[in-house]
Amino acid sequence: MIYIEIHRLYKEGFSKSAISRKLNISRNRVIDYLNKSPGDFEEFLSSLRTREKKLDLYQREILDWLREYPDLTGAQVYDWLEEKLGVKNVSENTVRNYLNEMRDFYHIPKTNVSRTYSSVPELPMGQQAQVDFGQTVVKDKQGNNKRLYFIAFVLSHSRYKYVEWLDRPFRTSDVIRMHENAFHYFEGMTEEMVYDQDALLAVSENAGDLIMTSEFTKYHQVRQFHIYLCRKSDPESKGKIEQVVKFVKNNFSKNRIFGSLADWNLSCQAWLKRTGNYKVHHNTKKRPSEVHALEKQHLKKVSGTYIFENVLVPSITRTIQKDNVIRYEGNRYSVPRGTYRPDAPNIAYLQVDENDLYIRLKQTGSILAKHRISQGKGLVISDPSHRERSTSKREMLILQIEEVFIDKENFQWLIEQLKRRYPRHLIDQLKVLQGTIKSYPNHIEQALIEMRRLKMTSANDFRDIAHSLFVQSQKASPSAIELNQKYKDLVAPERSEDIYLKVLAGGKNE
Repeated sequence: MIYIEIHRLYKEGFSKSAISRKLNISRNRVIDYLNKSPGDFEEFLSSLRTREKKLDLYQREILDWLREYPDLTGAQVYDWLEEKLGVKNVSENTVRNYLNEMRDFYHIPKTNVSRTYSSVPELPMGQQAQVDFGQTVVKDKQGNNKRLYFIAFVLSHSRYKYVEWLDRPFRTSDVIRMHENAFHYFEGMTEEMVYDQDALLAVSENAGDLIMTSEFTKYHQVRQFHIYLCRKSDPESKGKIEQVVKFVKNNFSKNRIFGSLADWNLSCQAWLKRTGNYKVHHNTKKRPSEVHALEKQHLKKVSGTYIFENVLVPSITRTIQKDNVIRYEGNRYSVPRGTYRPDAPNIAYLQVDENDLYIRLKQTGSILAKHRISQGKGLVISDPSHRERSTSKREMLILQIEEVFIDKENFQWLIEQLKRRYPRHLIDQLKVLQGTIKSYPNHIEQALIEMRRLKMTSANDFRDIAHSLFVQSQKASPSAIELNQKYKDLVAPERSEDIYLKVLAGGKNE
């Protein structure tokens, strides 16, 4: 039917672009169909019925999705194939073409809602991030409508995104908490933050002078980033975040079934890693995750969590017992073996979401354990994986150390090096890292950078470099940036501590 309609419109004088817009299909598809004679097109349709394709194995699932959600996009089907069916060996263009063929064959037209966005000039690395709010209505597992609210952040240069959801309207304390989560996710903070006019942040602009809410004012005084509030009907100032809000609604949340808020946020984090920050951006032609690896070096480091801890609504906390359980509502719930440490506070943060209990070591940390809340009393609710001795202890130690580092990429590099070089002594290496963090907390980030630059792969090297940096800081040594520039081509063999001191001080290696 589309083939016939294309040729009819073309004979009536419509341009190829006009036909594309009128039939809501791509211009390339219009050109392709116009170049085919009726006989060629019949052969093409016949080949579609007999030719085996990669996605034929998943045709039933794709057809079910299309029939249930006629407005599905090719990009969303591509993401769902990877998330729900584990399909990774096809390109997005292949999925899009297959979807178009299925729409033609099964007569399932696509419905679109168009919206115009304005472009924003490119900005230097680390200069600006844009923030906006969104909301959407989805179906829960019982088929009822569920309204969800989200806040989205995007780094203007790299297009690297962060998104977090709530099942109720935002409060100022929520916004502040999610700012901290975003800065942690970005591994730093930009010079400027761009917002739409929102009562959560500012009462008014007062003809150019900001009058912010008291809570956000206290937060801003500590973080000291510049604020730019957009005027009404001024999409040019925040075009990038407008695109992100649209992307989140149309690619992640649309047609997704809501279970619980915690699981929804976990799915969103996985989507960001898999699609939101991995998919090539249509303007920059680069993956945001790859550009962010460069941009994060230009972000300002965010130190401490004082403001964040003081604006949060009080969390449920419990003490981790010696047998690696926490108590809640008359029952005991397990955490991974090795979580309890004699020399630590052993505080766990609890979140209750419908029928599930989530346990974290930090309010903003990753989920340590998840349990179904028991209605009984005096029971021990245990996850079998928490009883695994060796793996759990290693992973628990890695998790505890990772929470301290800002540069997660370099930390993951270090862990991979230690796992490969010291598979039988990994725990010993991790304990050296722990001891170094306690002894030289202000030098661990720079020590990790220096360690990777010099291609060292031992926790003892990390300790020696951190100690050397500490000694040099007492002598008012040149800045680390100057040292990096001066010794960027150094290839360091195993050295004694004295050699490290010479290198960092500018002395020549003998």
